[in-house]
Amino acid sequence: MGNIILETKSLSFQNMIFYQDIQIYENEVNFIVGKSGTGKSTLLRLFNGTLSPSGGSIYYQGKDIITVDTINLRKEILLISQSLYLFDESIKENFCKFYEYRGKTAPSEQKMKEFLDICCIDFSLDKDCLTMSGGEKQRVYTAIFLSFLPKVIMLDEPTSALDKYNSFNVIHNVLAFCKDNKITGIIVSHDEDLTNSFADKIITIEKRVKA
Repeated sequence: MGNIILETKSLSFQNMIFYQDIQIYENEVNFIVGKSGTGKSTLLRLFNGTLSPSGGSIYYQGKDIITVDTINLRKEILLISQSLYLFDESIKENFCKFYEYRGKTAPSEQKMKEFLDICCIDFSLDKDCLTMSGGEKQRVYTAIFLSFLPKVIMLDEPTSALDKYNSFNVIHNVLAFCKDNKITGIIVSHDEDLTNSFADKIITIEKRVKA
């Protein structure tokens, strides 16, 4: 077991959701499971500073995240949510624009294709994203974000728009890439087959009331 990369202590949100203390270790694949309304998606947004806790603390690499620059935090802890956004342009243009916003040079076309392959997208880079299905857009978006090589990648119901076959292949490839590149994975999923197949650790979030 490696070092703890994310940890919560007495964490709560809006005095409505109260989390058990959670520890996430570097380079592991963590699946977060639980019934609807227990705060699984909220937890991901708390981890990367999109939301702020009403109580308790979150530690990233041993530092309280309130002391960490939010922009840098979100670059290192990437969230791929269910409400994704792509520009109505080609796959290549989407790569370039997302990199431009980060002040970085876009990867080569060969590298772009490698990340698309990981996410099971067999399209030309000139393919217009406007013409894609929801599942195809989800995979292109994942490919772009994976290419940023974050320290932590968080996926919120990443297979919600995919059929069973593509779900398994995409998650297998993405998590294999994460393992090879020492990226910690945090996945919220209701799919028990995926959870049981790929999780190094399963974290069950339960409805808790204030002590």
